[in-house]
This record gives sequence, structure tokens and C-alpha cells, in this order.
Amino acid sequence: MTTHDLPVIAAVDGSTHSWQALDWATHEAERRRLPLLIVHVRPLTRTADEETQLREADELLAEAVRRSEALAPALNPSTLAPLDFPAAALVSLGRDASMVVVGSRGLGGFRSLLIGSNSLATASMASCPVVVVQDGGPGEDDRPEEAGASSDIVAGVAADESSEAVLEFAFATAATRPGARLRIVHGWTMFSSMLAGGPVFDRETAADSARRGLAELTSGWQERYPQVEVVREPVNGSASRTLVTASATAALTVIGRRRGGESLGLGLSPVAQTTLTHALGPVAVVPC
Repeated sequence: MTTHDLPVIAAVDGSTHSWQALDWATHEAERRRLPLLIVHVRPLTRTADEETQLREADELLAEAVRRSEALAPALNPSTLAPLDFPAAALVSLGRDASMVVVGSRGLGGFRSLLIGSNSLATASMASCPVVVVQDGGPGEDDRPEEAGASSDIVAGVAADESSEAVLEFAFATAATRPGARLRIVHGWTMFSSMLAGGPVFDRETAADSARRGLAELTSGWQERYPQVEVVREPVNGSASRTLVTASATAALTVIGRRRGGESLGLGLSPVAQTTLTHALGPVAVVPC
């Protein structure tokens, strides 16, 4: 199996959030012409006997397949029901996946929490991109081009080479969506300009420096994806606040995280974690 054939994994547990994640993953697998693998992790902490667990898992996965096939009849998804801790299983499976798609909260999650621990852990540790499907933003139950919702992809980038993986994922995603714009967003402040060796007191010069830096960072990508309309948005303000605001009108917001996370939250920067927990639509977390 080549890299281009690696499946989209959709994690389901019967919660409303996981059904939303399945719908999103189904559409994305169809767009990218990739296999879809629907996974229900049977938790190690449950008290039910194995036979009951397996029966419940089979029923849940059968329902998930029916739902997916109703959205994309030609997709023919496969299923898997490992016995493991949910995040551990998804991180392991993600080593051979193009992406893992999870809901923002699963069954048993406290409604006061903006994102569940399993979703956060998977996004923090997986070696492939993880898409967390949040409530509130433009939905995937109807395709944006059909429902009239925004089809923009938003990519949050830093002013360094760590953004290459974010740009690659964002451009590839936008390329599968006819008419989608890619908004490349970079939040800057006078303090961040100073840290980057730029001007400290001259706001206009700092703004011009941010514009030039963003142009240099994204040069070459337009030639690789000429079908994608690109809008570069250097914004004077907090990076996380800028991305959360942009997520309200985006079909997907793409952010990066450093590789090598081995415990909850370790791989997420403050900007990434704030964006992930407060975004108003689906967020893709890409290892950089």
C-alpha cells in the first residue's frame, strides 16, 4: 500500500460527535479517493463480557457502515474493533493512515469540556494528521458547495520552516474541493516581530515585514497547486485568537504541532491547543 492509498480512519463510539466525525471522514475519503476505515475501540475499562462487547461493537459498526454508504455509496468502508484504550489504539492505527478523524467529545464526556481527553491525546500524539470535528462551524452533513456554506480552508502558519507540513496538507485539501479558497493566516505582534529580529517600534514596518515573510514562506506552493485560489492574511494580533475567529467561517482550519509528543498535550503549543479547544469548526492538527 502506497502513501496515497493509506486510509482515512473514522473513530466512532455512538455519540453524536462521532457520527459527525464519520460524516466528515466519509466525504473526505470520497474527495481524496482513499479507503475509509471505521474504527470502534472497545475500551479496556468496561465491565461487560467480551461476547457482549463484540455484539455491541458489531451493531455499532454496522450502523456506521450504513450511514457512510448512504453518503458515499461507492466507498465500501472497512471496519475494525480493537480492544484497547481509545487514544492508544488510534495513535497506533494512525501510523498507517492518511489521517484520523475524531469527534470533539465522545460518550461519557462532560458537556462542560470543549474537547474530550481522547480527542486531545490523539491529536497530541498521532504521527499522521488528526481532524477533530467540532460543533458549531460549517457542517459536513451537507457539502459546502451544495449548502451554500463557506468552503474556505484556513491554514495557520508560523514564520519558519515548521509550516511546510501544514501548507502541504492545506493545499492538498483545498485542491479536492472545487471553488475552495485557501486562506493562509499568520498572526503577528510587535513582540513576535522583535523575537524574529524585525522592527520593534515601527508598526507599519513590522506589518510590511510580516507580509514579506508570509509571501516568502508560501512561495512555490501556488505553482504546485495552480487550481487553488490563495489569500495570504498577515494579521496584527494573537495567533490563536486570529485562528479561532477564522474558524467560524472555514470548512477546515489547519494547524501544526511539533512531532514527538508522548503524553497528553506535550505535542501541542499554546496556540495549537487554544485553537483546537475553542475553534468553531473542524480542525486538522498536522505533525510538523
